[in-house]
Amino acid sequence: MRNLIVLIITLYLFNPLLVFSSPKQIKKQKQKVVKAIRINEQIQIDGILDEGVWKNKGYSDFIQSDPIDGAEPTEKTTVWIAYDNEALYVGARLYDSKPELIVRRLGRRDDFLDSDWFIFAVDPYYDRRSGFQFAVNPAGSIVDWTLYNDEWNDSTWDGVWDWGVNIDDKGWSVEIKIPFNQLRFEKKEKYIWGVNFVRIIKRKNERDTFVWIPKEDSGYVSHFAKLIGIENINPGRHIEFLPYTVGQATFSPSQLGNPFQTGKDYLGNIGFDLKVGVKSNLTLDVTVNPDFGQVEVDPAVINLTAYETYYQEKRPFFIEGSNIFNAFGKGGSTMNVNINFVSPYFFYSRRIGRLPQGYVSKSGYVKFPDRTTILGAFKLTGKVKGWNLGFINALTAREYAEIDSNGERFKEEVEPFTYYGVLRLQKEFNEGRQGLGFIATSVIRDLRNKNLEDILNRRAFSLAVDGWTFLDKNKTWVFTGWIGGTIVEGSKTAILRLQKSSLHYFQRPDATHVEVNENATSLRGWSGRFTLNKQKGNFIFNVAIGAISPGFDCNDIGFQFNGFDVINSHIVLGYRQLHPGKIFRYWWFIIATFRNYDFGGNKTWEGYGIAVNGQFLNYWGFDFMLGYNPNTLSKVLTRGGPLAVIPYGYQINLGISSDSRKPIVLHAFTSVYNRPLEGYHWNANLSLRWKPKSNISVSFGPGIYIRNSDIQWVTKKDDPFMVDTYGTRYIFAKIQQKTLFSEIRINWTFTPKLSLQLYLQPFMAIGKYSEFKELARPRSFDYNIYGEGLSTITYSNGKYTVDPDGPGPAPAFSFWNPDFNFKSLRGTMVLRWEYLPGSTLYFVWTQNRADYSHPGQFNFWRDLESLFTAEGDNIFLIKISYRWNI
Repeated sequence: MRNLIVLIITLYLFNPLLVFSSPKQIKKQKQKVVKAIRINEQIQIDGILDEGVWKNKGYSDFIQSDPIDGAEPTEKTTVWIAYDNEALYVGARLYDSKPELIVRRLGRRDDFLDSDWFIFAVDPYYDRRSGFQFAVNPAGSIVDWTLYNDEWNDSTWDGVWDWGVNIDDKGWSVEIKIPFNQLRFEKKEKYIWGVNFVRIIKRKNERDTFVWIPKEDSGYVSHFAKLIGIENINPGRHIEFLPYTVGQATFSPSQLGNPFQTGKDYLGNIGFDLKVGVKSNLTLDVTVNPDFGQVEVDPAVINLTAYETYYQEKRPFFIEGSNIFNAFGKGGSTMNVNINFVSPYFFYSRRIGRLPQGYVSKSGYVKFPDRTTILGAFKLTGKVKGWNLGFINALTAREYAEIDSNGERFKEEVEPFTYYGVLRLQKEFNEGRQGLGFIATSVIRDLRNKNLEDILNRRAFSLAVDGWTFLDKNKTWVFTGWIGGTIVEGSKTAILRLQKSSLHYFQRPDATHVEVNENATSLRGWSGRFTLNKQKGNFIFNVAIGAISPGFDCNDIGFQFNGFDVINSHIVLGYRQLHPGKIFRYWWFIIATFRNYDFGGNKTWEGYGIAVNGQFLNYWGFDFMLGYNPNTLSKVLTRGGPLAVIPYGYQINLGISSDSRKPIVLHAFTSVYNRPLEGYHWNANLSLRWKPKSNISVSFGPGIYIRNSDIQWVTKKDDPFMVDTYGTRYIFAKIQQKTLFSEIRINWTFTPKLSLQLYLQPFMAIGKYSEFKELARPRSFDYNIYGEGLSTITYSNGKYTVDPDGPGPAPAFSFWNPDFNFKSLRGTMVLRWEYLPGSTLYFVWTQNRADYSHPGQFNFWRDLESLFTAEGDNIFLIKISYRWNI
């Protein structure tokens, strides 16, 4: 703590205005006013502005944001807004002195390409915090977003709206039609909304905005112009019925004698989604027998930690509108920094429909379900009396594994019937100056099977509150925070297992603040974090403190990384220059420090770092980071054992990126972390994106990861003679690990509604273990190496046998050779056709190959050959859905 205090005082002395001064006074812009024109004529959405309403005087007073903030635009833009009883219409004339140079890339929906764009944003609630945004480019490609937290966006929302573009000798023009039932607003006689318009001229890297927001300022929606003139509209109730049918064929290697693996498997399914506008500001989504199969496979990983891998959600029902849940604890602040503190997710939607968690206790051939069936789910989202609402309920089926033992068939339950519920409410006050919200979750399982009762919690609940408040009139300083608690209940066996799991490690023998309770039938905990952030100006300041108690556990419906039993704090100081100079277009740097303690007062992590980021005048970018960590204690290295020393180390990161306007775009990154006393790891990634045609892009991203460590976990063995480490031997080894991987993507867009995507991920991970050893004593970096002194180690038939003291009384023990050589090839091909608005046809081909031969031995060409010759699974899927707008 003394070093932290010295660092902060030094910074204050050299920069006395860094924290306490106000930012350079930003001239407040007078709010613009736009009037919508009511029309009686029919507008043909073709991009040709030949209707009478577009002959009226439009709005052309745009201001440049990039590359020169506050300058006059180089090209003129004029916009109009009109409406009738059912929809909002936007027209835009985008003049261009060189129309032949307009960048018109064609891409799939929600792919924000390196192209010219016209963007329309609207805030129908006029809460100055949220809204919708619609973008169209000259090729007819589109992106749509929801806006939230003033300046954040989420492109997972897909509205049903119409657009048209036209290119001529004056430039290009746009027409947009947005049905009122696609927006959310409270019904009134007269409406005041917020609006903004943005134009991007890609060849100049120019961004022109109707509402100018100086770069030193913050916010987006809160600056919108005022839209008036809309009155006496009747959007009606929005009802969409979306039935679907899917057929799937799986071809995989057959296994002799296995009746479940014949090489072929066919299945089909039907179901439907229903979307109902309960009111103009509230939407109910219902899904019955949903198809929650994924179109794109998860990437291959090799995980040598005690914690599960986090995968992104890819299922449309859950990702659309997910920002109401994902934004928990993040509202109000423009900079959410967590240095070596990973806030838990109270809701992780991939828990619903997950791979069954049980196991089969009987021998034989097994057909194990690859996911849990979701019987039905509904989602209610919108705004009620100023409160943002998100509510999800889902029921998943009881799942069984089928076993064939010498021709006799029987089933074992591997997942119970389960209810999942999530409720999220948030309200903003005083034009977003304050906010208050909460999230509540529940999981209830019907446990009838003894095996499942011993490993799963019967009930799990969480409740957390979040909020923020600005501390000054100019909204320069904001204080944000969240705090919550969890409770899980289950059998004594299940709770005992939970206490000893990698998220708690209550059995740590040298811990004085936690202990295992073998009679407990519940577990409780809390967590929270509070932050002070400077929002505006050139100087950067962020300070935070957070904690996760030893008993906190949200994993039944949330996701908790490796954060538990931790008290964390950090401080970030920096400066940013946001306007072009002689060398840079912009740059910023920060210095930061953090420290972690457990609830027993042990310092478990500490670090100091500096980071620099910027862009040169030629639009090449760079980032650099240097970090240092002193010696600290680890509570997780021994996986439930005593504290052990992690020696000091330093980290260097370097990245560069090229001008995105060019046909070939480059991004390269490398990082090295070195602990001179223990080992190092180094990784490098290269991303190349080639745009051979306006409708085709090819990306290639190879990478390499090399790790050499002297203290890779292997296993543990009980031994009462090992008194120095509390009767257990904690066994480690030196590891030499190499991982090579690549991601290859091809996007071929035929029309804005017809596209082909190909994805391929070759992956190789090889690990060689040697120099096996045991921790000699707690709170040290001392190890007893097997084979030295009186100890012996031998290897036979895939097992190592160790006698830790030779002729001494300690018993010998064995463990399997942990070497590995994992090779994987995963890929998908997806043809997507939106044949009618909201109605889609998918054809998907997925292939998975894997090989495990030659563990611990790396030979690139041999392993590459094994990768492509390994037997694999081929899955073909056809899905068609049809949207009825009732």
